[in-house]
Amino acid sequence: MSTQKQEKGWALLQVLLVASLSQAEESRCRRRGDPENPLLSKDGNIMLGGVFNFHSKWNDRMENYMHKPKPLQCTSLNFRGFQYAQAMLFAIEEINNSTDLLPGISLGYKLYDGCGSIARGVRVALASVTDNEITFAPSACNRAAQIQAIMVGTSSSPCMAIATVLGPFYISMIGHIASCACLSDKTKYPSFLRTIPSDYYQSRAMAHLVKYFGWTWVGAIRTNDDYGNNGMAIFTETAQQLGICLEYSVSVFRTDPLHKIQQIIDIIKASTSKVIVTFLSLTDLYMILQELSNHNLTGYQWVGSESWISDSQTATRDKHRILDGAIGLSIPKVNVSGMRDFMLDVKPLNSSSHELFAEFWENVFSCKFKKSESATGNQRECTGHEDLSGVQNTYTDMSLMSLFYNVYKGVYAVAHALHNILKCNKTCDNKVQLDPFMILQHIRKIRFKTKTGDEVYFNENGDPSGKYEIINWQPRENGIVDFVSVGLHDTSLPADKQLNLQSKPLIWAQNSPEVPLSVCSEKCPPGTRKVLQKGKPVCCYDCLRCAEGEISNNTDSVTCVQCDPEFWSNERRDACVKKEAEFLSYEEIMGALLTAASLFGTCMTAVVAFIFFRYRQTPVVRANNSELSFLLLFSLTLCFLCSLTFIGRPSEWSCMLRHTAFGITFVLCISCVLGKTIVVLMAFRATLPGSDVMKWFGPAQQKLSVLGFTLIQVIICILWLTISPPFPFKNFKTFKDKIILECALGSAAGFWAVLGYIGLLAILCFILAFLARKLPDNFNEAKFITFSMLIFCAVWITFIPAYVSSPGKFSVAVEIFAILASSFGLLICIFIPKCYIILLKPEKNTKKNMMGKGAPKSS
Repeated sequence: MSTQKQEKGWALLQVLLVASLSQAEESRCRRRGDPENPLLSKDGNIMLGGVFNFHSKWNDRMENYMHKPKPLQCTSLNFRGFQYAQAMLFAIEEINNSTDLLPGISLGYKLYDGCGSIARGVRVALASVTDNEITFAPSACNRAAQIQAIMVGTSSSPCMAIATVLGPFYISMIGHIASCACLSDKTKYPSFLRTIPSDYYQSRAMAHLVKYFGWTWVGAIRTNDDYGNNGMAIFTETAQQLGICLEYSVSVFRTDPLHKIQQIIDIIKASTSKVIVTFLSLTDLYMILQELSNHNLTGYQWVGSESWISDSQTATRDKHRILDGAIGLSIPKVNVSGMRDFMLDVKPLNSSSHELFAEFWENVFSCKFKKSESATGNQRECTGHEDLSGVQNTYTDMSLMSLFYNVYKGVYAVAHALHNILKCNKTCDNKVQLDPFMILQHIRKIRFKTKTGDEVYFNENGDPSGKYEIINWQPRENGIVDFVSVGLHDTSLPADKQLNLQSKPLIWAQNSPEVPLSVCSEKCPPGTRKVLQKGKPVCCYDCLRCAEGEISNNTDSVTCVQCDPEFWSNERRDACVKKEAEFLSYEEIMGALLTAASLFGTCMTAVVAFIFFRYRQTPVVRANNSELSFLLLFSLTLCFLCSLTFIGRPSEWSCMLRHTAFGITFVLCISCVLGKTIVVLMAFRATLPGSDVMKWFGPAQQKLSVLGFTLIQVIICILWLTISPPFPFKNFKTFKDKIILECALGSAAGFWAVLGYIGLLAILCFILAFLARKLPDNFNEAKFITFSMLIFCAVWITFIPAYVSSPGKFSVAVEIFAILASSFGLLICIFIPKCYIILLKPEKNTKKNMMGKGAPKSS
């Protein structure tokens, strides 16, 4: 028992000892991992940080998780990173030498190498805002950051990672090449600002540029990162709104295997589009160019983003002239006085970082210093006094001065914010406690002009305004490419004035002066409309000719427009022409013939009337109520003349006149014939012994009967004209390409009542005449009336179906023909036989012959 108690006591003592040691250990803050030292640094009253890719690659490490990982070893010196860093140092030196901006305050800096790695970028960014002490007191853990703002010289993806980590601390980060539109989201990246426009503007500007040149069928290649994917997504969305279709959209990344690159080449080979829109980083573009060169694929029109369109290094690498004639957007060119000379003077780096200077110098002049570990016996020895001004390489190339200027503006933005915070005039208030959030707020609000005259400010998303130059690659005879500015795109202007191309000659793919054509289907000319091809994008379509009566007067019309009722499409279907108005006119042959027939009938009736009047005392004229005969001739004259009202352009009065005149005159005519028929019957009855019927149907009764029958028709016509009269009407339905001007009946019942009444009288007359057909030969007028009524009824019975089925002016002609035919039938059948007797057989024109007392007929 005592032994167990003793063991428990030792165990308790050990636990207490460990706890006390742990408590002592936790009383100090300890940094995890190895410290990160800046490649370039300089002390100052206020420190600025910088993350630049001095190197573009790193050596892969095999981690076994058994030992602590070694620090990342960066390789492949990146001259562009050097240039960005030098631009920052130039701005800081200008500010430190200025008496107007931050007087009495010196800016220092710590510049770190991101190596093109996202993880390392985050690591060195964190290191820049903390100390490199391994352990320190707990009170130091909460102290303010040494770095007040960071210049981030990396692409979009590393910037997003850095901004995500440092955002909660509100440490201002200003980027100059990270253009991804996603970085405008202030909920995710509250402390990130930039001096390069957002790709939201660039992507939309590229879509409008493509649309401007009429390219509606394009291919797209993008880098498979935040820059490429977001930029191409905005371009695709805008392109769809503008009617541009993407035949293909592929992504590439520098680590992709060769077979994936080959797949992209195969897609380009099989495509029909001749324009390739790119959102590519330089490294990925070089990979594509190499493969295109291997397959000798040229003749494509390239549209580039700001990442490569004005980069002379890209033009140098394009040995097979694949990109000749490329067009794209670039940050506007600028010339900052003194910057070029400062950047070419790199010897001061030797005192700040001899190791970095040595690596830079050895890469530029392909030599080795004696103390260099990598020096070999075959390489030339560096003296350190070589002349950099005579070197032509990426570092001495100033084609990206606009991007260096972005770094310059970023440093000045921080300086102006500090100037306002420290309330600087001739001196600054050094007692002001700087706070990262305060600095961020002031940077967001600053608005100043640089020495070049450009105004610098940030919008609510931390972005500058979107202003781009339009660059065209124009190769010279010596093989050098000129980056010619041919226009400008400024998003601060109204939408219709943002894109402005100058009247400069452009060079296109394969050095062609003509704008290349890249469409899935040719434009549909006026007179046709687009019909989408099944299963293909909206840019692929067939051109279908507009139907009759429809037109399209624009190129690439989606629909055809129906012409107004009074118009019709022309032969080309690109314009509406006024329809021909059709009506029975006096000028046309049919109208002239009918007019002639009408006038001939009128003249013929007048001649008959003249004959009857000349021989009015003869028995033939007097035998059957000469007054009715003259009234009948008068009504026949009106019948012939009323047909003329049907000819000519219909008007309101002519429409009412033609039908009523026709109805009344024909009833008057038939009434006279009916009276004559009754007279014949009565005259025969009167010859019978004891008959006194003639006293009931004498001349007075005959006139009253004609008046009564006619009055009924007049009443019908008055009712018709009062209730719903005929009116002129434009008929668009009978013929598609003509307007039929006709008289609408108004009331169909009125028309058929008029016609039916005429038919009723005609039938009654026909029946009575038929009954009197077997009277003695000398009273054979009844036979002629029967025959005339037979013709009259036959004409009007056949008129009905012919009238209904005849189109347009032919229905009017049918009605006129019926009027004339029936009128001629009455005239010829009733009066011509009498004229024959009067003129050619006067011996029969005696009372004795009319009374039937002549010689008997021979057997």
